[in-house]
Amino acid sequence: DNTPGRRIRIEGRVFDGHGDVIPDAMIEIWQADEQGRYAHPSDPRGSNVGFKGFGRMGTGTDAQSRFIFDTIKPGSVDGAQAPHVNVVVFMRGMPTHAFTRLYFSDEAAANARDPVLATVPIERRPTLIATRDTNAAAAIYRFDIHMQGPDETVFFDV
Repeated sequence: DNTPGRRIRIEGRVFDGHGDVIPDAMIEIWQADEQGRYAHPSDPRGSNVGFKGFGRMGTGTDAQSRFIFDTIKPGSVDGAQAPHVNVVVFMRGMPTHAFTRLYFSDEAAANARDPVLATVPIERRPTLIATRDTNAAAAIYRFDIHMQGPDETVFFDV
């Protein structure tokens, strides 16, 4: 793949309200490229046809019930929003899917001024932050999704 950008991996699991892993959730991601452009005709800066920014993975396809995405680190979409990945969760027992965002732990300054993240109570913001594994040679970010319970991920009405 010749798409410019810093290669990253996003890994995580989905947990229920009791802290048990959900082995059959489906995770979708959609993100901008390193310049903050979406592969979408409505993006006024022009679509980046070389990078689709879309991925889908079921947690049941991994022996550890993880979702794993090898992608590039997105740029700021509009200069105000911090680099982020849009995340959608589909699973049994949910008649509609849940929308959230993944922000990056090594983007603290950008996260601090992000207008969407600013709408989230400060004590709940960590549920949206993917933590970079500083022990890994590659850029690996950990992002677990909690559907309920004390660590419940913030979900957005779209």
